[in-house]
Amino acid sequence: MSLGKEFKDFAMRGNVVDMAVGVIIGGAFGKIIASFVADVIMPPIGLLVGGVNFTELKWTMKAAETIDGVEKAAVTMNYGNFLQVSLDFIIVAFVIFLFIKGINNMSKKKEAPATPPPPPTPSKEEILLAEIRDLLKK
Repeated sequence: MSLGKEFKDFAMRGNVVDMAVGVIIGGAFGKIIASFVADVIMPPIGLLVGGVNFTELKWTMKAAETIDGVEKAAVTMNYGNFLQVSLDFIIVAFVIFLFIKGINNMSKKKEAPATPPPPPTPSKEEILLAEIRDLLKK
């Protein structure tokens, strides 16, 4: 089997295609959640804590300085951005948890065995034949 044919068989397998679709949709979903957190959730939280924009929170470890006409940037630790990304992650993880939980609940309902149908009632002929059999045994 040639390398090209093996790769084609691998790439066209259902699991690989499903995974690729999941990665693409997951990337788009991540952008939606990031926008939701940054544009919808964080502004009210920032307002509650005194009008703070979390992405701008930072600790300046060394101030910016100009040496011989060359400006050196400040050294900062941007913990506000870390808080923003952490909140994004928590929301994405929670939504995925709810999504998987919903899928599992739906699959359990599908897998739940239905109550077995009652055995069919014997026909009149079967009842008559059973009576004849019982009489012959006596």
